[in-house]
Amino acid sequence: MHLPWDRSYLATRHWRFTGWLLAAVWLFFLNIPLLAALHQPEVWRRVVGAGTLIAFGVCYVLVFQWARAHRLEHRAIPLVPAWAALALLVGLGLAGIPGTGGDWLTTLVFVAAAAVFLLPGWQALVVVALAALTPPVTAALVPGWEAEGTVIFAVLLASFAMFGVTRLTQRNAELQGAQQEIRRLAVAEERVRTARDLHDILGHSLTVVAVKAELAGRLLELDPARAATEVADIERLARQALADVRGTVGAYRGVSLATELAGARSALAAAGIVADLPESVPSLPAERDELFGWTVREGVTNVVRHSGARGCEIRVGPAAVEIRDDGRGTAGEPEAAGHGLVGLRERARRLDATVTVGRPRGGRGFLLRVSLADSERGTTG
Repeated sequence: MHLPWDRSYLATRHWRFTGWLLAAVWLFFLNIPLLAALHQPEVWRRVVGAGTLIAFGVCYVLVFQWARAHRLEHRAIPLVPAWAALALLVGLGLAGIPGTGGDWLTTLVFVAAAAVFLLPGWQALVVVALAALTPPVTAALVPGWEAEGTVIFAVLLASFAMFGVTRLTQRNAELQGAQQEIRRLAVAEERVRTARDLHDILGHSLTVVAVKAELAGRLLELDPARAATEVADIERLARQALADVRGTVGAYRGVSLATELAGARSALAAAGIVADLPESVPSLPAERDELFGWTVREGVTNVVRHSGARGCEIRVGPAAVEIRDDGRGTAGEPEAAGHGLVGLRERARRLDATVTVGRPRGGRGFLLRVSLADSERGTTG
């Protein structure tokens, strides 16, 4: 059952709340012009001042969230709407002058902060500079207005803080993008692993089933009892293949060297290939035993399916395993590899093992060998 209160949901919800908080916390600076408006003697001035300030605050928060959504989605903020939003904020600030008087200059703090969040660097710098210069300039031009040093300081402080918020939003968007990419790669890797395992499992099992079915068909009239035995083996192999597929889907199936050697003996006998297999296997670490098991499975599958060989020899040592036959060998380059060998190389790479394929030194047949770094100290037996 999917629970909405998982970690990703909580993280997204937390960041949304943080975004609204970052936008709304600056509205505290509007208390100065709001108090000025509420203390106006005329009612209409109070209404104009309070109404424009409320509209200003709402517009500022909405603009911030609009820009933030673009940044989180890695989309560029369009310049024309950005400049239009800044013009709207400036216009609302100016419209409140009848109710707020010179205290309307406080709205420039928000204009500067919005410019940093909306505009490219040099354009935002120009707006911040104009917002910081407006208080002393208007104080010199408009009688009764005083040059508010606190407004200049607030403009610079808010711009610097908004620069930090901008970088925080950008880094959060990059982090979310990286997490999505990691999830996508994990899914792709799991699909490759499942496809590889299914190929390795079903390729071997179905090859043996096909060989045994062909043998059973030839024996139906010549030796019905032997044919019945082969049919029973086919049923057993089919059930085992089904169990392996279920195990692959459930990620709990295992492969062992001893089991694969027993299966190789049966598969080679059914194909009429003389098998020379070791009577016993050395005690191996679990990961190495599994790798050698996959090697035997892949090698024997190729011998039965492609080689046309009369004999197959398997040798196993503490650090290496090899399968060789006396068949026709590879049809192309010695290093040509099908899906099975690609999967085997991937498994071998995890243990720093080397996969060698090609003709043996005698020049006839095919050799598959997987050896680990310490194979110099061990010999195949």
